[in-house]
Amino acid sequence: MEYSRPVWDDYFMAIARIVATRSTCDRLRAGAVLVKDNRIISTGYNGSPASQPHCDSEAGHLMEEGHCVRTIHAEHNAILQAAIVGGLSTDGATLYTKSSPCIHCAKYIIAAKIKRVVIGKFYRCEQVIEILRSAGIVVDIYKENPGWNARIQQIFGSEIEKMPSKEGAVILETIQPPVL
Repeated sequence: MEYSRPVWDDYFMAIARIVATRSTCDRLRAGAVLVKDNRIISTGYNGSPASQPHCDSEAGHLMEEGHCVRTIHAEHNAILQAAIVGGLSTDGATLYTKSSPCIHCAKYIIAAKIKRVVIGKFYRCEQVIEILRSAGIVVDIYKENPGWNARIQQIFGSEIEKMPSKEGAVILETIQPPVL
């Protein structure tokens, strides 16, 4: 297979899909990546706040009007992570999200001054896209790239590539920690 370097949207959406695997709510495994100047500033997935019981392994779902309210959504978690780390402005950032945000997350996105949202798949509330756009936010629906998807499957279906040795170069396969 010929090497295929992904465009930024393919790259960051692939990362959002990987981030979603950390989700602790099995009703929807969502993931988000917050990016500024093509650099990741934070990630988020839907799950319970730190130190609180999780839906899918400990406490079950806490349902309210058909929604699980035990978790913080992926988009909200990405914005919160940027705030917690500190020194990371979300003003002008792009948010990649595996599923379209809910109305509450749309409000957080607007308040955080995010300029663009790239949505992997549409989920539930049809008004969200209109609300985001009315706030001046560019909303793009991600167009899957079949060639990139095949490359991702190939990457994760094979061993980690070993770099070819150049004359005189020593390539270490593992680094052992010092014995104390």
